[in-house]
Amino acid sequence: MSWFRVGSAAALVLAASLLLARVHPFGDAGLYPAKPAQLPILEHSSVPPDARALLIAKCANCHSAQTHAPVYGHFAPIAWLMERDIVEARKTMNLSQWDAYSADEQVIFKAKIVQAVKTHHMPPPQYRVVHWNARIANADINVLARWAHRPLTPSSDSAAQAAGPGDPIRGQALFQKRCTGCHALTQNHEGPQLHGVYGRSTAAVPGFPYSGALRKANIVWSDQSLEKWLTDPDAFLPGNNMDFLVAKPQERKDLIAYLKQSSGA
Repeated sequence: MSWFRVGSAAALVLAASLLLARVHPFGDAGLYPAKPAQLPILEHSSVPPDARALLIAKCANCHSAQTHAPVYGHFAPIAWLMERDIVEARKTMNLSQWDAYSADEQVIFKAKIVQAVKTHHMPPPQYRVVHWNARIANADINVLARWAHRPLTPSSDSAAQAAGPGDPIRGQALFQKRCTGCHALTQNHEGPQLHGVYGRSTAAVPGFPYSGALRKANIVWSDQSLEKWLTDPDAFLPGNNMDFLVAKPQERKDLIAYLKQSSGA
């Protein structure tokens, strides 16, 4: 076969690959059409500058509307795989829509972000192989954790004293809004099942992959221990995998009352 034929065949393959990239078997992520000017991501949000810079640098290329395809991303099947990941990432969380999420949704997203980077599930391995600058350092995790653990509204000891008795009905509503992204009462998800959690010891659900800190803790979940845990898991038990906290004292009491009631205590 002559070099001319080899070159012609290669050109045909590249042309076909380029055309096939305009087919979107996993959804159209809008990578190729010209886009109008858009406001910077998180421009008017309450996200602090250091966390905002990290989210834009490490996450926004998939988890926002402002994604960009590299040269090789214009060819199938690479384009299809990129669009699959981007479409799914936007469904999970879209930073371009951050201000449209409710306060409860933002709390959940922040906790999930910290958990994902702590466990190195995000950015995904296939993305890190190509984008070396997307790797998350320990200092980056600390920045995101500080942001995730900032209360939405300031609380104080006086506010804690002013909190009334826990209401399990309010606690159930809070559980549904805040906790079901990781927990269920009768099934293990990212977190262990919570039916019967009140009164049992830490790391007591068979087969769940608890952190080493929880396996060694031997703490019984009571009003007092759950209060400390929900206030600040890292302060209560360093090295655990819980990245969600409940800043408001009344909400903690309500949630504990619901967990207590659901455990039959």
